[in-house]
Amino acid sequence: MAKGILGKKIGMTQIFEADGRLIPVTVVEAGPCVVVQNKTEETDGYNAVQLGFGEIKEKHMTRPMKGHFDKAGVTPVKFVKELRLSAPSEYTVGQQITADIFAAGDATGISRGKGFAGTIKRHNFARGPMKHGSKSHREPGSMGPMHSGPGGRVIKGKKLPGRMGNAQVTVQRLTVAKVDVERNLILVKGSIPGAAGSFVVIKETVKPNK
Repeated sequence: MAKGILGKKIGMTQIFEADGRLIPVTVVEAGPCVVVQNKTEETDGYNAVQLGFGEIKEKHMTRPMKGHFDKAGVTPVKFVKELRLSAPSEYTVGQQITADIFAAGDATGISRGKGFAGTIKRHNFARGPMKHGSKSHREPGSMGPMHSGPGGRVIKGKKLPGRMGNAQVTVQRLTVAKVDVERNLILVKGSIPGAAGSFVVIKETVKPNK
């Protein structure tokens, strides 16, 4: 059964390995998480477990979410996320999940928002000629199949200027460098998407079926 936990990105630091090598790590406050709900194929059409993490004041909750937590009999939490599992019955509602369950996995977070950006910054396009007379220094170029007749359109998915960042990003096959069980901290080799203080999901890497 796959494992998963919710957490908050604290920031980055560096540690030394046993052979003296210095490695950059991302510090994640992972848990303790609480199991809010079990979803099964019989009742919901799919198998999943709903986890919650982070403190929240009651005045900041919506009434539906307050009712959801009251029904589960758990303390209200700020960040709720579902994880698809093959056997969610292994978890019980109200169970606490801590950081000591991981050795490696994938991390999912919301990347930093960079605002509106052109195609050169957003999609790494090359610029046009900079000499006098050129009218397309940093323009995106031809739209392709646009024409004046009926049916003219821009193909869906074409790379154009727009909002950059602020999207869900998953980094796969990360290695856990160290786990501090007492403080519920996971030190992950390398970087994890998102700014410091943002919520992340750490899941066990799912191996493809051959």
